[in-house]
Amino acid sequence: MKDQILNDIKTALAKGDREGVTKFTKAALDSGIPIPEILNNGLIAAMETIGAKFKNNEIFIPEVLISAKAMHAGMAILEPHFLKCGIKPAGKVVIGTVKGDLHDIGKNIVSMMLKGACFQVEDVGIDVPTEKFIEAARGGADIIAMSSLLTTSMNSMRETIKALKASGLRDKVKVMVGGAPVTQEFAKAIEADCYAKDAALAVDKAKELLKK
Repeated sequence: MKDQILNDIKTALAKGDREGVTKFTKAALDSGIPIPEILNNGLIAAMETIGAKFKNNEIFIPEVLISAKAMHAGMAILEPHFLKCGIKPAGKVVIGTVKGDLHDIGKNIVSMMLKGACFQVEDVGIDVPTEKFIEAARGGADIIAMSSLLTTSMNSMRETIKALKASGLRDKVKVMVGGAPVTQEFAKAIEADCYAKDAALAVDKAKELLKK
């Protein structure tokens, strides 16, 4: 019974079936399956499979986005119970598209994948000025994740890191960057802590950063 419900969750999530994920997550709760099991062996296990398929080019951004939204529907049911059963966020990530850039699809996918990995995510949106990232860092972020899809906006990442240094916050927060024109070399040049080329890798990198 338990294995069947968890498999139903994974199957529904893989199809991007939000109603199915909602239905089976509620059924798992009603049948007394422990919340950590529903989370780890149902929702997160399914999303990790989606991430692996995305890395291997077996599925693409539209499918990932649909599955991530289905994952979010399941998480919304479980989150109110997290404190009761002692589940703590893996860390707090503040994510946004930098000043001068209005793209958000990639950022949204990364945000949903991070939530699926139990990170507390604060999405500060698009066209985000340096000051907003600094304010978020002061609010207790573990990681600042910046996205840029335009070469003309990439320098905003450099300016934000400079501002973090000037405000004395650089040693208190990790910085992750990504986006189509961004490279590992650029990340190193602006002294970011890491670069992630896609959403699945961003989750892995975020986990690695918090272990350091």
